[in-house]
Amino acid sequence: MAAHRKPKQRLYTGPAARTAATLALTGAATAAALPGPAAHAEPQRTPAQVKSEVDRLYHEAEIATERYNGAKEKATAAEKALDDLRDEAARRTERLNTSRDELGAFAAAQYRTSGLGPSVQLALSSDPDQYLERASYLDRIADRQSVALDRVRRQVARIATLRAEAKGQLADLTARRAELRKSKATITTRLTEARRLLDRLTPTERSSYENSDHGSAVRASRSLPRGSVQAPSARAAAAVAFAYGALGKPYVWGATGPSSFDCSGLTQAAWRSAGVSLPRTTYTQINAGRRVSRSELAPGDLVFFFSGISHVGLYIGNGQMIHAPRPGTPVRIAPIDQMPFAGATRVA
Repeated sequence: MAAHRKPKQRLYTGPAARTAATLALTGAATAAALPGPAAHAEPQRTPAQVKSEVDRLYHEAEIATERYNGAKEKATAAEKALDDLRDEAARRTERLNTSRDELGAFAAAQYRTSGLGPSVQLALSSDPDQYLERASYLDRIADRQSVALDRVRRQVARIATLRAEAKGQLADLTARRAELRKSKATITTRLTEARRLLDRLTPTERSSYENSDHGSAVRASRSLPRGSVQAPSARAAAAVAFAYGALGKPYVWGATGPSSFDCSGLTQAAWRSAGVSLPRTTYTQINAGRRVSRSELAPGDLVFFFSGISHVGLYIGNGQMIHAPRPGTPVRIAPIDQMPFAGATRVA
C-alpha cells in the first residue's frame, strides 16, 4: 500500500516571488500605519488640582501613620510581655529543677531503708530508741516529700500556663508586626505619589505649597517671651512652652522627638516634658483627658481634626495651635479652622 505523504509546498519563483514579496511589504507597511491601542496619558492637572490631590495623599498617609504608631505601641507591649513571660518561665524552670533534685534526695533516702519492713528493722535494731528516732525522721522526710511533690506539680502546671501565654503573645506580636508592615507600605506609597505630583509644580508653586507658614513659625519662635506662656495650669504652660521650642523642626512620620515629630508625637512629647504621659496615637489621645468644647479652649488643650481623628495639635490661644502638619512642612503655628474640627481634650 502506498505511503501517504504530505504534498510539498512549492516555493514562489520568478515573477510570482516578486509579487509575493511586494504584497508582504505592502501589508507590513499598512499594519505599521494602523493605529495601535491608545496609550493612557495622565490627565493634565492644574496647580490647584495637584495641591488638592497631594493634600488627599498626605491625609491618607497621616491616617496610616497613626495606625502604624498604634501598631508599633502594641507590638512593643507584646514584645515586652513575651520577654517577661519567657523570663518567668526560665526562673520557674530553674526552681523546678531544684525541687526535682530535692525529690531525688528523698527517693534515695527511702530506697536505702525500703528493703526491710518496720517490724523487722525494730527487731534487728540494737537500740530501739535509735530506731524509733530514725523512724520519726523518715516520717518527717515523707511529709516533706509530699510537700515537695505538691510544689513540683504546681510549678509544672504554672510553667505550662506560661508557655501557653507566651505562645499567644508571640501570635499577637506576629500580627502586630504584619500590621506595621502593611501601614508602612501604605505610608510609603502615598508619600511617593505625593512627591511625584509635587514634582509637576514649578519651584515657585511648590515652595508656596510646602513652606507658606514656615517663616511665620520661625519668627514666632524667636519672638516668644520665654516663661510668660498664659495657660490654666503650670503643666499646660510647660507643654505649650515645649511646643514653641519645637517650631521649625521637621515632620517625620513615626517620630516623637527631640529633633523631629509627627503630629501625635509632638503633642505626646510636649506633655511628657510637663510630666504627663499621653498615649501614642490621635485616636487614643482624644480620650486621655476631659473633653472640652471649642468655646472652652485654653492653651495646652489638645485639638483634633477630621472625622477619623487623624490629626492633632496643641492649642496656644487666640484660635491658634502648634502642630506638625505633613512631610516637607515643619512644626508651625496655624489657625485651628484650617482643618475640619473634630473635638478637644484638656489633659491637666
